[in-house]
Amino acid sequence: MRKTVELRGASRRDFIRWGIYVGGLLGVRPWRIFEVLEDTGGKALAAQAACLSTNRSVHIVAGNGGQAWFNLLWPHVDVAQSGNDRFAFHAFGEGGLLAGTDKPLYLGPQAPWRSYGISKAVTAFMAGTNEAHTQRPISSSTIGTGVGLFAACAALQSSAPTLVPVIGISNLPYGNAPGAPSVATVPSADGMVGLFDSAASRMGGVLSAGGDAALFEAYYKAYLSLSAVATRPTMTKSYNTAKTASNLLGRNLSSQLQPSSDDLARYGVSLSSQTKLLELAKALITTAKAFKLGLCNCVLIPALQDDPHPAFADPPGLVDTVTTIGKSLDGFMADLMAVDDPTCAGRKIGDNVIISIHGDTPKDPLIRAAWPDGTPNDTNWIWVLGNGYLKTGWFGGVGVDGSTRTFDPDTGAESPGGSAGTAMAASAAVAYAVCKGDIRRVNDFYRGSTLKGITVPQQM
Repeated sequence: MRKTVELRGASRRDFIRWGIYVGGLLGVRPWRIFEVLEDTGGKALAAQAACLSTNRSVHIVAGNGGQAWFNLLWPHVDVAQSGNDRFAFHAFGEGGLLAGTDKPLYLGPQAPWRSYGISKAVTAFMAGTNEAHTQRPISSSTIGTGVGLFAACAALQSSAPTLVPVIGISNLPYGNAPGAPSVATVPSADGMVGLFDSAASRMGGVLSAGGDAALFEAYYKAYLSLSAVATRPTMTKSYNTAKTASNLLGRNLSSQLQPSSDDLARYGVSLSSQTKLLELAKALITTAKAFKLGLCNCVLIPALQDDPHPAFADPPGLVDTVTTIGKSLDGFMADLMAVDDPTCAGRKIGDNVIISIHGDTPKDPLIRAAWPDGTPNDTNWIWVLGNGYLKTGWFGGVGVDGSTRTFDPDTGAESPGGSAGTAMAASAAVAYAVCKGDIRRVNDFYRGSTLKGITVPQQM
């Protein structure tokens, strides 16, 4: 009788990795490797092998007080349920708790992704400290001493090479991490489009004609395949990137990445919308298009940055702003959920994207008048769409009496306290979601708790 061995967790991932590696050495095509894995280990094992080992990620950084707007989408539960119209919430009695979350999560009436139910529920972590005012907050996006969360995510994603691994709009706090690629910084959402506007395709040269560009690509790929080192695992990443570049060199992708008027309408904006809302929508639209084309894995997006002290003095304007933010986030997810993920059979791109939202100050949720910058106990917090890799709801929070609660990353239990001490654990949880629950890879950057109280274990 053949002895069977149950593979889970790290051993399962190692088996897949080495199986593909050995298959490559033997010259077996990837599809055949997946067939063998399905025959010997079942469909789940083959499906895991056929998917990339990391998720894409979008990191929204709402500096200069702009973070406060997101409180109106996913408010502190005690604040939203208080009914106290002196508190900084706009829609008492109009939202409600989402059923099925691990911790309570209150959805404001404009909260995005409601139609997906629990599958797109967010996680809110008390994390970091109040940093008002700056457009480059770092306390809630630091995963280790001297290591930035966004750089760590990009380093994790380097196992799935793309033409431009990480794009940052404006001068956002990318940080440092071992193995992190350089960030391609652009001044605006329009600058993202310009990154993929091939000069070779529009300068009237030899690659300006479609047929010539295709011929160049074919010759270049054939040349690479003749190289004696083409099949070596150490060269695969570089050669795959070069082949992608040869495909794009003769193509002008600006028209495919440029937001259309229909796109803007679906995201709740128009060319006459406030600049802060239009720029956020355009960045999300172009990011969705870039993900569909496989051009990048990680995008850093600034948001709002408007320091909304007088927001509650203009109720119609406040509702319009919050509605537009929610609609833009809804449009982004709808676009990603409409497309099969070419890197993971049976899933949509939107199932393989992690979104985190950070800022300098979320402002005081207990005072709506002039919405002050200070927060109880100098706290800060982040929101994360973990897409099934994180436990959902609020971990920690602000009470109606001004008290603050923190959380234990090992157990998820709450206790009185501030948020500075949980910043690295919250960032590590984001990285855990990006690398699809491989805690060993998270530990390349993070030295701390097990995270078992805030993450969902992956039975792999």
